[in-house]
Amino acid sequence: MVRGNEYSSGGQLHRGVEVLGENGDEGPKAFYIHIEARPGKEEAVIQMLRDIHGCVLGEPATGPWFGVRYSATTFGIFEAFPSIAGRDAHVAGGGGDIFRDRSRMNEILAYPAQVHRVDVLLVKDLFAG
Repeated sequence: MVRGNEYSSGGQLHRGVEVLGENGDEGPKAFYIHIEARPGKEEAVIQMLRDIHGCVLGEPATGPWFGVRYSATTFGIFEAFPSIAGRDAHVAGGGGDIFRDRSRMNEILAYPAQVHRVDVLLVKDLFAG
């Protein structure tokens, strides 16, 4: 959990991300990431999503990746991986580096991005014809 001045939508510093969930058993994995922009920083969050998307295009172990918008200030990412190792490789890469940039995260996010580790139970091929 976030404590003390690590989180505040009132302008104080926070730590950028809060990771929830466990690795679980081996098998397909995913992240669901909930992102809330500071008011007026929505375009900066969209640019962050574009930057992360650019990173994942070069990651062979990152499968389906979606950057989404729920409302004016609420965004999300859903990204899937074939294994824990694939998800760990993604975290160590450029997308992870973006979330580790606390200065950028504090500037554009209202509170830490909530990164949920999840197990993929069922899959449908994307846009199968």
